[in-house]
Amino acid sequence: MSDNAGGRGMDEAGRLMRFEANKKSVLVAYLLWFFLGWLGVHRFYLGYVVSGLILLACWAVGSLLSVIYVGFVILAIPAIWWVIDLFLIPGMARERNNQIIVEIERGAR
Repeated sequence: MSDNAGGRGMDEAGRLMRFEANKKSVLVAYLLWFFLGWLGVHRFYLGYVVSGLILLACWAVGSLLSVIYVGFVILAIPAIWWVIDLFLIPGMARERNNQIIVEIERGAR
């Protein structure tokens, strides 16, 4: 019986180590948001690849078209999105960490 308990303990420790290795930090997400948020890098870090690509595309198209001044209107989209993400980052990190826990639990079964 103690062998089973020890086996479960190791399994639990292994799952905890996997989570710690893969969890997403709110601090890192905010640093990425502050320095590279207009490129959507914080969204890539948190696993929101599609919205990160959309943000990156809006920035790229807006930057290219800013030569003819139309791009400044398009650049408003990533700018507003950047401000909104200030409030969304903690929830996005929590959601991603919960997904990581579910993935680890599925892998353990």
